[in-house]
Amino acid sequence: MDHQTYKDLYRSLVTRRDLERLIRTSPYDEELLTVIYTHQVVRDATKRFYKVKRQSRRLRHQWKQGTSFVELARRRNFPPILLALLVMGEEGISRKRFWKMVKDLDSVEDDRLRRELQRASEEDLIYSPAGTERQYQRGAWGEARLWEWLEARDIPFQKEADLRSRYQKTPDALLQEPLDFDGRSVQWMESKASFGDPYEIRRHVRRQLSPYVDLFGEGVVVYWFGFVHDVELRLPDGVLITDERPFS
Repeated sequence: MDHQTYKDLYRSLVTRRDLERLIRTSPYDEELLTVIYTHQVVRDATKRFYKVKRQSRRLRHQWKQGTSFVELARRRNFPPILLALLVMGEEGISRKRFWKMVKDLDSVEDDRLRRELQRASEEDLIYSPAGTERQYQRGAWGEARLWEWLEARDIPFQKEADLRSRYQKTPDALLQEPLDFDGRSVQWMESKASFGDPYEIRRHVRRQLSPYVDLFGEGVVVYWFGFVHDVELRLPDGVLITDERPFS
């Protein structure tokens, strides 16, 4: 996908209604749109979290007066579960207890609070237990697809779980022998069940990919939902980026 197309999609996916509309009307895959929407929501919520938090006392007052978590969140275009977390913090509910309540609604004795948390969970596609599980399953799907590709070709490798006791930074697959991949000799492979826009790639380079090069040498990262292909990504030496096509 070219960068301009991606930026247009990203800017169009501000609310859940935007996502639902584009799923119905655009030619793009639902999971790809959900991935891009996730990028949008997480980055915006991270940027504005403390700004909204400064309003927590007023939000609690409005909630006490009968305005729901969902309505308060819609007014601010903020994830309902995160807004509920801030309001409940003003009620003296710790983060640990809040997340336990959200994950086990039957444990919430107050009828209104239980209903409100349920509605917030249903509305929030990213921070709800269901949203978190969907992201986890997407990541697990990408890893499994990579491992199956290697196993089908009898390429010996070690998984991340096998390496954690030996290294602080561990790729999804550390190859036991160098592999010729697109003309490069790679030692490791990393799965990303996301879309590789410049922000995402820079984040992964800083946190994971550069350390992998330092530890293991050259490697390849696959973005299963594609990446922008017409901008300079400034990848460090030793990192090759690809999409799903070589694995199809």
